[in-house]
Amino acid sequence: MRRLSVVLLVSLAVAGCKKPESAPQQPAQQDTGSPAASPAIKGKVLERIDAPPYSYLKLSTDKGEVWAAVEKTDVANGAEVAVKGPTPMPNFESKTLNRKFDLVYFGTLGGAAEAAGMGMMGAGNGAPVNMAAQHAAAAAGPAEVGDVKVDKASGADARTVAEVYAQAGALKEKPVTIRGKVVKFNAEIMGKNWVHLRDGSGNADAKDNDLTITTSDTVAVGDVVVAKGTVRTEKDFGAGYKYPVIVEDAKLSKK
Repeated sequence: MRRLSVVLLVSLAVAGCKKPESAPQQPAQQDTGSPAASPAIKGKVLERIDAPPYSYLKLSTDKGEVWAAVEKTDVANGAEVAVKGPTPMPNFESKTLNRKFDLVYFGTLGGAAEAAGMGMMGAGNGAPVNMAAQHAAAAAGPAEVGDVKVDKASGADARTVAEVYAQAGALKEKPVTIRGKVVKFNAEIMGKNWVHLRDGSGNADAKDNDLTITTSDTVAVGDVVVAKGTVRTEKDFGAGYKYPVIVEDAKLSKK
């Protein structure tokens, strides 16, 4: 009996010395900060079509032939290039070429052409132009434009800027007419002109006072125009630029 007691005490002592089982480790949190940059498209130039301010390049890649658009370049057929930061634009129509591409990638030219000093150049200073930076310039509204008060357009599909935001769900893929003042204009980015319109409705805190519109028409800051286009929601242009509401392919008239 005494021997049994000793055995039990030793067993309890050993058990007391064991470390408790640790909780399973949680998987590491993924970094969800900045979106990863799109990988460059690398290939050989098969064909180049110039349509200022762009050059359209037909590339032979390891995944087949693709079209890319970069700022006008002198790169020759046969050159090995890389198109950096490519932004896909399906069913893209070039007004200059009067041609529609099933898919074209807009980006910045690199590779051998970049090393040779060709490719996307800035205005006279040789600095590479970043397509994402151009898009960022178009996406950001002006900081201060003063008081704006423009009468609402007429017609069944007429809306104020704030109403387009408030009714975006119901207006998705439908035509709208907006009268507003041009407070910002950026030309020829991804084959489009980018216009910011305000009419005095909405407010900056709610971010419903400034509406981005794409168009092939040219206007000037300060113009009061009537824009007729199609409402798109959650429009993703890539490179981290996504619009909750945008009006595309608008026709502008000064009224």
